[in-house]
Amino acid sequence: MPCLRSPPPSFGAWRSLTSSAATWRSTSAIRRSHGPVRCAGWRQPRPLSGRPQILAGRHPAGASDETQRIIAAYAQAMDRVAVLADDRRFQWSAQTMLDLHFLVCHPQPQASPGRLREGSMIVTRGLGRDPFRPPQSSEVPALLNEVATWLGKGDLARHPVVRAAMAHLDLVSIHPFRDGNGRVARIVQSLVLAKEGLLRPELVSIEPYLGRHTREYYAVLEEVQGQAFDPRRDASPWVEFCIEAHVFEATERRRWLEIAYARHDFCEELVREQAYPARFVIALDQTLLGLPVTNVDHRREAGIAGPTATQDLQRLRRDGWLDQEGGGRSIRYVASRKLQERWSASRNR
Repeated sequence: MPCLRSPPPSFGAWRSLTSSAATWRSTSAIRRSHGPVRCAGWRQPRPLSGRPQILAGRHPAGASDETQRIIAAYAQAMDRVAVLADDRRFQWSAQTMLDLHFLVCHPQPQASPGRLREGSMIVTRGLGRDPFRPPQSSEVPALLNEVATWLGKGDLARHPVVRAAMAHLDLVSIHPFRDGNGRVARIVQSLVLAKEGLLRPELVSIEPYLGRHTREYYAVLEEVQGQAFDPRRDASPWVEFCIEAHVFEATERRRWLEIAYARHDFCEELVREQAYPARFVIALDQTLLGLPVTNVDHRREAGIAGPTATQDLQRLRRDGWLDQEGGGRSIRYVASRKLQERWSASRNR
C-alpha cells in the first residue's frame, strides 16, 4: 500500500486561471507580494503595519524582533523558491525540505532548524477537538523520501495545482519537524507551482488567503487527516479548498497589479507635471505603497549621493507631497494627505 495519498481527479475550475497566467509570466518587473504570513506556532501582532518595511529589508518601530526575524526568514525562503524555480538542474530530494525548513525556522532554535523531529508527537487542534497523530519519527525519513520521489517522478500528468496541494497535505500530515511544518508545506506548494511555470514565484503563494481563512484551513485539514496519519483518506475536500484559495488569490493579485501599474503611472504623470527629476517617482510610489522613505532608502533606490537624496526629499516635503516624521537620524518621509487625495481622485476618474 502506498504511503502517500492518491490525488483526486483533476479539476476544471483552474482552466480560466491558467489561461490568464501567461500575462503575468510576461511581466518582468513585479513587486513581491506583501500578503500576510500566518504561521503555525506563532501569532502576528495585529495590526502589523510594518510588514511591508520588514519585507523590504527595513526595521520598523512597533514590530518585535521575533516578528521581524520570522517574517524576514519566510521571505528569504520564498527568495530561495524563486532561485530554484529557474534552476533547470534542480531535483527534488528530502534535503530540499530540510533546507527550506532551516531557512524558514533559523530564527527559532527550539524548532531544530533543518533537522527531522525525534520521538512521538501529538498535534493539538484546540479545546474539545481530537488531536492528530502523525507517523512515528522512525517512519519520517522514508516518508519524506517518498514525497520527494513523487514530486520528481510521480503523477506528472496531474494538474500542477493538484500536485502542489497534495505535496502540502502530505508534508503537513507527515509532520516531519518539531515546528514550522505548515510553513514548509506552504513553501513547497509554492515551489511546485513555480517549477511548473504556472506563475512567477511571487504570485503562486496562497498565504494571504490562509491568513484570512485560518479557521477554514485547519477545519479542512482536520476533515481529510482524521485523527491519525492515513493515506487512504479522501483528499478531495482539501484540493477543492486549495483551488478556491488559488482562484481567490489570482483575482486579488490581478487587482493588485492593476493598482500597482496605475499608481506608478500616476507618479510618473505627477513628476512630469511638476518638472521633477524622473527619480522622484521612486519615493512617491513607495510612500503611496505604505513604505516610509528615509534618506538611506532614497539614496540606495535612486543611486544618488546622500546630499542629493536629502534635497529630493525636502523638496517633496516643501511642495506638500510628503510629510516628515521623526528627527535626526530617525527622519523618514510618508505620503502626505495631499498626495493621497490626489492619488484617490485619479483612481475615480
